[in-house]
Amino acid sequence: MKVLYDKVTDTLSIILRPGKVAESDEPRPGLILDYDKGGRLVSIELLDPSEQVKGPQSVEFALAVGD
Repeated sequence: MKVLYDKVTDTLSIILRPGKVAESDEPRPGLILDYDKGGRLVSIELLDPSEQVKGPQSVEFALAVGD
């Protein structure tokens, strides 16, 4: 998984898996979901994240370890 923030375009991208985007959906304005030809989610893009989240240029990771 890769998280990218572009300060120039104010775009936050979360790339979940490698693959070519075959289809995109915008379930709400500014939120774009990209799918591969098999219907699997490839990436999530948030437009204008500086207006929606605190500190889009920093990422905190938390790993949960199961039993």
